[in-house]
Amino acid sequence: MAMTIPVLPCASMPETLEFYRALGFEVTHEQTHPNVYAATHRGDVHLHFFGLPRLKPSESYGTCLVIVPEVERLHETFAAALRAKYGKVPLAGVPRITRMKQGQSRFTVVDVAGNSIIYIREDAPDDYDEGASDNQSQTRLGRALRAAARLRDFKNDDRAAARVLDAALRKEKGAPFERARVLAARAEIAIATGDAARAQAARAEIAALPLGPDERAAIAAALAALDRS
Repeated sequence: MAMTIPVLPCASMPETLEFYRALGFEVTHEQTHPNVYAATHRGDVHLHFFGLPRLKPSESYGTCLVIVPEVERLHETFAAALRAKYGKVPLAGVPRITRMKQGQSRFTVVDVAGNSIIYIREDAPDDYDEGASDNQSQTRLGRALRAAARLRDFKNDDRAAARVLDAALRKEKGAPFERARVLAARAEIAIATGDAARAQAARAEIAALPLGPDERAAIAAALAALDRS
């Protein structure tokens, strides 16, 4: 059986291996000469690393996809491990882990070197439309929500995602529930970027929207998930 193993850069091998050990990876090989190199694995997931001392983690473009049978329990495991290591789940900066919403088929771990490891459920849909109640919504708000998700999960660019959502919210009022979903996503980004005032403003606007009982409950659940992170 053929196997492909990504080889990702890191500025500090000791810090990188410490991070992956916290996530349950086993280091199977480590060398400092003639080149800095290490091999790790967690079950069938193999990740190798090479030293790149001048690498700036905030500017790293190292990325790989990991196809797994399920993602929700794996996300819970990683989030708990990172909370134990850092005292809280790191949701912004480097390292970080993206949040996991009900029905979502993927999440991203950004390691201490800035590499993005994207874990995707093996039966995930080809189109990136995570958890949308109006699947394939073609309104400005619906398109913005999907674009923001791609920017966050594939490019780790919270600020660009925030700009996309803010522009859509300014230009289109939209149906109340769809607007509430976009505002909840905007509140999530605001929390991740440390913008408490924007998060509070998004919550206040959600509270003022004319939502039905089921819609209100769905949005409340999404906001409660932010509070638990």
